[in-house]
Amino acid sequence: MTRLTGGALRLTVFVGENDTWHHRPLYSEIVHRAHAAGLAGASVFRGVEGFGASSIVHTTRLLSLSEDLPVAVVVVDTEERVRDFLPQLDELVTEGLVTLDPCEVVRYEGRRPS
Repeated sequence: MTRLTGGALRLTVFVGENDTWHHRPLYSEIVHRAHAAGLAGASVFRGVEGFGASSIVHTTRLLSLSEDLPVAVVVVDTEERVRDFLPQLDELVTEGLVTLDPCEVVRYEGRRPS
């Protein structure tokens, strides 16, 4: 298990739910590549409403139900490991937003075997 405490870097990738990479959801490809790269972890969060560079508002509201909701993939690890992963995102993310933020890891624990 990766040990992670103190200063770290948070990578957030904002894409559309319908964005794909070789017929697979783009967010899923990012998570699987992050796992293969040995990053500490990745989570995907589905938005209920949002817009990006295209200025098209996507929402879950009944009257304007959208199938292409915003999705955020969040990865936290050391700065070096996150920056080493960025070239893979250059290949994958052709539309969307990629941000980096410094953060502090207070606790990072996995489940203990029973």
